[in-house]
Amino acid sequence: MSINSHFGINNEVRRPSLVGIGGVVALVGLSALAVTAEVGKVLVIAWVAFAAMAVGAALGARADTTSPYRLVWGYGLASGAMVASASMFLVPQAITIGVAAGAPQLGGIGVALGLVVGYSAHVLGHRLTHVDIGMDTTTAQISAHALSAGVIIGLVYGSMPTLGLLLGLAIVSHKGPAGYAAARRLHRDDRSALALLFPAAGVGLTAIPSAVVALPDVPGLNAVVFGFAAGIFLHVAMDFLPHCEAGSEIDQVCSLHEESHDLLDRLRTHAVGSTLVGGAAVVVAWFALVP
Repeated sequence: MSINSHFGINNEVRRPSLVGIGGVVALVGLSALAVTAEVGKVLVIAWVAFAAMAVGAALGARADTTSPYRLVWGYGLASGAMVASASMFLVPQAITIGVAAGAPQLGGIGVALGLVVGYSAHVLGHRLTHVDIGMDTTTAQISAHALSAGVIIGLVYGSMPTLGLLLGLAIVSHKGPAGYAAARRLHRDDRSALALLFPAAGVGLTAIPSAVVALPDVPGLNAVVFGFAAGIFLHVAMDFLPHCEAGSEIDQVCSLHEESHDLLDRLRTHAVGSTLVGGAAVVVAWFALVP
């Protein structure tokens, strides 16, 4: 079975996305740089992010229907893991470095800045729907998110290589459900999901170069950067929280089913449960890995 069929592409109608394939080729090339520069953790995170989104997109493109329960649990587990990871590993690091710089508030400033910038980018990003950029809006928005997240991941791990893999893997855990949901939207619009290979590779495309070029050893600057990273990832986590409200993506999926109102109401319990399980999984894993 060809890659085209996995991504829901009719060979007689659609052509493979050169952008998507180009992203994969570039990631392979940058992987050699990562090995040479000894940024192995960033390399692992980059390929896990790629695999998660690629598999999610393949499943989404091949699915006949979209399961609201699958979306809720996918988003809930991922967002819960991201909230716990950013709060446990990045926020304390930002404050600790701020203390070393003589001003723990610098870490807090970074967190606030990350939250505001993340929100602003999300809101203003919707303006892309009114601009012809030569790429469908879904792919463009996910690509911008992946590339910017990669820069932050690279800077964080490049500046603090002692950070464990658990943080990075939890941060990119949303790539699977995001790829699945994006592929479902593209499939409904009769578009190829193969283009999602580019945002799948996006984390690695920017994380590896930014990890190689680490930040200067300036405690005040590093406190703001770590706080900013925490704020950005907390915003992303909150954005991916499964919203079971009227007009939400999950509500749109429920509208395809009978008794959609009752289904949406039942999903709220699953939304809370999945988020708690995602966060608890990170906490349990941390206790298990702490020497």
